[in-house]
Amino acid sequence: MTLRPKLEEIARVAGVSKATVDRVLNNRAGVQGHTRAHVLAVANELSGLGSSARANSVALDFVLPGGDNEFIADLASQIEHQMRKRGDVDIRVHRVEGIDPDEIATRLATLRPGCQGVGLVGLDSPSVREAVRKLIASGLPVLTLVSDITHVGRFNYVGIDNRAAGRLAGYLIGRFLPGAAGKVALIAGALAYRGHEEREMGFRHVLRERFPNLSITAEREVQESADRAYSEVKNLLAEHQDLKAIYCIGAGQDGVGRALVESGRENDVVFIGHDLTDHSRAALLSGVMDAVIDQNSIVEGREAVDRLVRAVRQDQDISTATVRIQSVFRENIPSDV
Repeated sequence: MTLRPKLEEIARVAGVSKATVDRVLNNRAGVQGHTRAHVLAVANELSGLGSSARANSVALDFVLPGGDNEFIADLASQIEHQMRKRGDVDIRVHRVEGIDPDEIATRLATLRPGCQGVGLVGLDSPSVREAVRKLIASGLPVLTLVSDITHVGRFNYVGIDNRAAGRLAGYLIGRFLPGAAGKVALIAGALAYRGHEEREMGFRHVLRERFPNLSITAEREVQESADRAYSEVKNLLAEHQDLKAIYCIGAGQDGVGRALVESGRENDVVFIGHDLTDHSRAALLSGVMDAVIDQNSIVEGREAVDRLVRAVRQDQDISTATVRIQSVFRENIPSDV
């Protein structure tokens, strides 16, 4: 007989609240589609449904941030889609709430028995690096996604060149404001992620190098929260009537957009952000956002699973290429989101 997992266990692995799990399992409203699909996938995995068909498959665990980050939710869905599509891999996606390196390290230390490979979007912190080193020392291949971790011996990274992405954001703002002099705001998601730190470095460098008349007047770290981004940008817009542009490094761009619209500044402040999601697509179409720097969750999910499977099978011919950066504007929004 298959035992139904407890709400607490589903919530822990899925990285959502028990209330969200309850709403999903009882088919009640109030849960976004990608979150509902992820919770159901976790519940089925923990229940053992379909496990016999994957008994001889490669077992992979992925540790990703939880919360409301649409791109990460899309990435989790794409990774789970690869399990259904391929048929030769058994995947469990763990979502970790909050930006807490100790919680990530704990999750990495308590992966399911039989795990053969690990992928993670991890913070570049001592506790996470040590947890990764222990996994590698135990013989498991470890791959980083979206944001890399230094000096741990991970075998591969799947994601964009984040420093180049930051430079691209600065270049686009400079070209949108030819010859202009003025102030630019930098809205950081969470600088504990090396990828966000690299984007900031690239952005600052290209402004100094190519557009010295544009200066960063404020930097706000919003911990990947749209509500915090909204509050910070509302205050910045009130304080700086001459603000020319906003660069949102990570999550929170929905909050930036709301603040611009409410302040009536959406047509005179250039707004650049990351990752094509339902919210950023709508913001491009409405004209609130001027450009999105996309890294394609479909490609990253596929590549992460494929490279880990190849590593487990000791394939020596594994790609190390970074994912292509794509600039998306209102006129070239792709259909495969």
